[in-house]
Parts: sequence; C-alpha cells; structure tokens
Amino acid sequence: MSIESAKAFLERMKNDEDFRNRVGEIATTEQRMEFVKKAGFDFTKEEIVKLTSELSDEQLEKVHGGIIDCSGMHGYP
Repeated sequence: MSIESAKAFLERMKNDEDFRNRVGEIATTEQRMEFVKKAGFDFTKEEIVKLTSELSDEQLEKVHGGIIDCSGMHGYP
C-alpha cells in the first residue's frame, strides 16, 4: 500500500472520465476498493483520505465520485 499509488489513482480519476464514471457507478466502498485494486492501485483508506484532504474544492469535485466517502470534507454534506 502506498501514497504513490493513491496519488496515481487520483490522477487517473481527474484525467480519465470513463474510469471515473465506472468507479462512481459502483455501489459500495468495499466494491470500489476491490475494483480499484484490480485496476492496479493499492492504498489504504487513510492514505487516500490524507491526500484528498490536501485538495482544493475544485480538485476534490473531480474525484468526488471516487473511492472514498467525502462527507464532511471541503463542503460535502
């Protein structure tokens, strides 16, 4: 598990609309983590939370449909 993998995941989420949509359509966090791991990314929830807490609102909006529950972060209810 690594911060580097989490960074690579966030980059792909920002730049690959098809991937972002596929991840966003998955019903549960557990299923999303499984999908993301199969896509070659290996990081913990803590690692991704740390990185997303450093993003601006605009950057976070681009990955909001992603792997973590963003509730309570950067204005998300």
